Amino acid sequence: MRILLLSHSFNSLTQRLHVELRERGHDVSVELDIHADVTRESVALHRPDLVIAPFLKRAIPDDVWRSVRCLVVHPGPPGDRGPSALDWGILEGAGEWGVTVLQADGEFDAGPVWAFRTFPMRRAAKSSIYRNEVTSCAVEAVLEAIEAIEAGRAAPQPMRAGDPRIRVRGPCRQADRTIDWQHDTTATVLRKINSADGMPGLADSLFFQEVRLFDAHEAHDISGVPGTVIAQCEGALARATVDGAVWIGHVRRLAPKSLKLSAAKVFAAEAAHLPHRPGCGYAPIRYREHGEVGELAFSFYNGAMSTGDCEALLGAYRAALARPTRVLLLTGGPDYWSNGIHLAEIEAAESAADESWRNINAIDDLARAIIETTDRLVISVIRGNAGAGGVFLSLAADEVWASDQIVLNPHYKDMGNLYGSEYWTYLLPRRAGAANATRITQCRLPMGVAEARRLGIVDRVLSGVELTDESLVKRGAAMASNADLAARLADKQKRRAADEVEKPLQAYRDEELRRMKLNFYGFDPSYHVARYNFIRKVPKSRTPLTIASHRSTRLPGRPAGMAVSS
Repeated sequence: MRILLLSHSFNSLTQRLHVELRERGHDVSVELDIHADVTRESVALHRPDLVIAPFLKRAIPDDVWRSVRCLVVHPGPPGDRGPSALDWGILEGAGEWGVTVLQADGEFDAGPVWAFRTFPMRRAAKSSIYRNEVTSCAVEAVLEAIEAIEAGRAAPQPMRAGDPRIRVRGPCRQADRTIDWQHDTTATVLRKINSADGMPGLADSLFFQEVRLFDAHEAHDISGVPGTVIAQCEGALARATVDGAVWIGHVRRLAPKSLKLSAAKVFAAEAAHLPHRPGCGYAPIRYREHGEVGELAFSFYNGAMSTGDCEALLGAYRAALARPTRVLLLTGGPDYWSNGIHLAEIEAAESAADESWRNINAIDDLARAIIETTDRLVISVIRGNAGAGGVFLSLAADEVWASDQIVLNPHYKDMGNLYGSEYWTYLLPRRAGAANATRITQCRLPMGVAEARRLGIVDRVLSGVELTDESLVKRGAAMASNADLAARLADKQKRRAADEVEKPLQAYRDEELRRMKLNFYGFDPSYHVARYNFIRKVPKSRTPLTIASHRSTRLPGRPAGMAVSS
């Protein structure tokens, strides 16, 4: 089918649908919902059999849905109507939630339901639930709806007035989730902050300054006067509730041009006087050992790794290498493995160029340490999405295991033609071949794990229970006890030595950083402009041609099932 994805942004769900639909052979193009006339033009250009709207903030124009079938993905169960479905579900503590695929008609969220899925509501941030449960269920429901349409089934009847499942609610506003620090329990505070996490953040105050709160977690074994800030840990601040405390990982001041940053960085002077309480529920980096298997877990907010994060993870990695293990698992978080350097920290720095340089060198140091590890097997375990330098960081390991639900973006160019480092010019061709490496980095499209497996970027695809800590450790233990491990390590050492003789790692790094220095300090400001627009969420004035294939047929693209060069 010819399918047009119409979306407010090319977000995680839209990218996942783009991947899954192309993988199944559909002709897919994307148009960002910039203006009704632009939408009409995109329909005229692409001539789609079907329009799918994964993420919209306004209704599809009447003349569009009347001329072509339009399916809308609504992040709520059948009958739920309104623009803040998931916010309300989290805020009200729903035990079960859902995703509905319905056909656009004259009434918002009220058209015929083609498919839906339900899931148990996890106690987590809205952004996390959206990236995981909502996205997975939406993909299943969309594929079911497409199958029904391709089979020629008639559109289902819309729900009739009076159906007890129908519930119409307006936007979830700040007044609906205001925290009462003198009376709200920890669970209540977490629900309120989680319901606004990602966007728009929960309006509150810290140290008598108006802020938005993000990235909240329960604090263990800490208490104090309700509402007071009582501790700090790894950039987070602990604030007391009536029955405990919560960690606030990130905040954004309401002052103009303020950025979302770690809470302790925004309030550095105040945090300096607070006690440090590690191991109390907020730990972006953790190490555990299971016999001959070490597990170094890291989970940075939104996958962004600042200079300090990279240095801390490198320190933890070196400490893990001092342990007598034979297999080391590098386990990313459930939302992201890594998205590379921390653009917000760079934007907030006194010199964005200098901080960019420090950050890229810090992540390069980490990548090099992983590449040069030859006394044990290192496995990258990607349970959440990964992008840019984060993808290439994972390739520094001996094997890459990835969830079947993730999306990879192994390219940098969308960030103002950024060249990229993390030894990608060494790692990517070694796995995918030189021709595929060029194609992957130039076409700038999201990639699913099926394609990544074909290209050699992913070695093992895991799903469901295979991704639990217990199962991962069991797989690692089997590798550690394998009789072939000694021979494999010997081969690894020989190959690393041979590669170093052929071309030293430092040469790859020097070449990459020479190009990066031009991005950071050169006359072309594209990287700085793109970073500013990304961090400040400046609306796009047009859809990038890399994803809007209906607007250009001459760009280098990657058709579904791209052939892999040998």
